[in-house]
Amino acid sequence: MKYSKVFIDSIGYQLAPHVVTTEQIEDKLKPFYDAVGFKKGQLLVLTGIKERRYWDIDHTLAQGAAEAGKNAINLAGLSSDKIECVVFCGVGRDGFEPATACAVADALNVSPNAHVYDVSNACLGVITGMVHVANAIELGQIKAGLVVSCETARQIVDSTIDEINQAKSVEFYKKTIATMTGGSGAVGVLMTDGTLGNNGVRRHAITGGVVKQATKFHNLCKWTFAENGMPTTSKIVMRTDAHGVLENGLSLAKATYDEFIKKINRPNKFICHQVGSTHQQMVQQTLGIDPTTDFSTYQYLGNMGTVSLPLTAAIASECGFLVHNDYVGFMGIGSGLNCLMMGVRW
Repeated sequence: MKYSKVFIDSIGYQLAPHVVTTEQIEDKLKPFYDAVGFKKGQLLVLTGIKERRYWDIDHTLAQGAAEAGKNAINLAGLSSDKIECVVFCGVGRDGFEPATACAVADALNVSPNAHVYDVSNACLGVITGMVHVANAIELGQIKAGLVVSCETARQIVDSTIDEINQAKSVEFYKKTIATMTGGSGAVGVLMTDGTLGNNGVRRHAITGGVVKQATKFHNLCKWTFAENGMPTTSKIVMRTDAHGVLENGLSLAKATYDEFIKKINRPNKFICHQVGSTHQQMVQQTLGIDPTTDFSTYQYLGNMGTVSLPLTAAIASECGFLVHNDYVGFMGIGSGLNCLMMGVRW
């Protein structure tokens, strides 16, 4: 994938209001810890996550996505009726139908001619949505598109804690520890052909990307129904072979990165999907990334799924980590397994 006229005009985001510490998570796991002899503090050591955030219980994903999208629109100084595509890309959605993007588009009052739909690709959702919009812009089909997402972790984490305490099994805990990294947030990425907007904000050119898949490993991580056939009364569960995802994901990431630097360019800064400390360190070692060039937020935001990478890029820019003319590699590995790397001239 190569692009010549696609830009990120702005990235807006919303942080969920309720801070939940890893210590609080471990307090809830006390029955399991007591049963197997674990001491508090091991979850922080395993993940490197000190805290994450939760939405209010009755908060909808469309609400968070619309607020983040509104922030992106305001940052770019663009009239919302100029937006010709709205794509919601969360792992979670407010329902099976209609597309959650419909509620977002309605809240933002975008063009009546806009394409409005959802994209689902595990933690790669937003980057995949950005490819969809970039393709439409490059082909001249649209001038501006908005990619949004909102993720919530409260419900699945609380439900999984109950399962862990009931099972009181270290083996079961290993299958669910990845769920304990979950955080909540929302993001909006506004993309244009560079001819719209009036705030004088510096645009960031998307130059291209590389995608690779290893779908033979699609069973390693699942957020799904406890029963087959999508029964309406079935419990929602999350199970992850963390070692299998990491080992095979690293191989896929290496192949993707090698092709990226061969066909596109070599980044001098990196924004990767935020999972935890072990994941970050192994990606850095496998790809030969200097840790000082890789910005992270998982320590205080956790793993926000599709939201993590673009929101982290926005914070990195605010902090001055990303500066004019940096060549930034956006790297994501998602359950499935899928890997996508996108190059952005900041």
